[in-house]
Amino acid sequence: MIEIDCISKWYGKRRVLTDCSARIAKGEIVVVCGPSGSGKSTLIKCVNGLVQVESGRVVIDGQPVGTHGRELVKLRSRIGMVFQSFDLYPHMTVTQNITLAPIKVLRRSREQAAQRARELLNQVGLADFGGRYPPSLSGGQQQRVAIARALAMDPDIMLFDEPTSALDPEMINEVLDVMTDLAKTGMTMMVVTHEMGFARRVAHRVIFMDEGTIVEDTSKDIFFTKPKSERAAQFLSKILHH
Repeated sequence: MIEIDCISKWYGKRRVLTDCSARIAKGEIVVVCGPSGSGKSTLIKCVNGLVQVESGRVVIDGQPVGTHGRELVKLRSRIGMVFQSFDLYPHMTVTQNITLAPIKVLRRSREQAAQRARELLNQVGLADFGGRYPPSLSGGQQQRVAIARALAMDPDIMLFDEPTSALDPEMINEVLDVMTDLAKTGMTMMVVTHEMGFARRVAHRVIFMDEGTIVEDTSKDIFFTKPKSERAAQFLSKILHH
């Protein structure tokens, strides 16, 4: 499904990824974790072509992500992405935010798109919020709308880049619950997060990064009970004992 093949990335003279490789199978849920500045967000942005790699390649279902123009647009439409910041249009209603891309990119009729938006709002626990505007919602509600918006494109893969890091503690669980439910549907998911409880509950595998390299790529059971590297053990002892 997703092949990350020896990718490296520089920003000027600063190398942010070094020879990173990973494979993610269809239906697999992989959590990417590691200290701040370890390259996690850059890695996930390379998967849908938001960040161009200097060397190596990313291939999704046999198609290289480095393609340009219409091919990249087509490929991106199959990959849902949810960011730290919700990036919703404040002047549009929740329903308009969710239906915009399906109408423009997938050429769905307004009615079809609105019907799907209603289903998705129900799925994320916001059935009565279609007519509201994003500024009137809490952070957790906005992030759930952002998830519904990504799902409205019927993606094959969902990428999450620290989806709860901008939220107050009590809102984190409402977003993680939606993601947990989504994981149960068999969606292929790649999630950058510090929420180790979520990783324990939902992930099949954990990729641990440090200083732009993948230090460990292992099953969640091994990662949490017997991490192979000293660096991962240190990270876990800090994060789990808070």
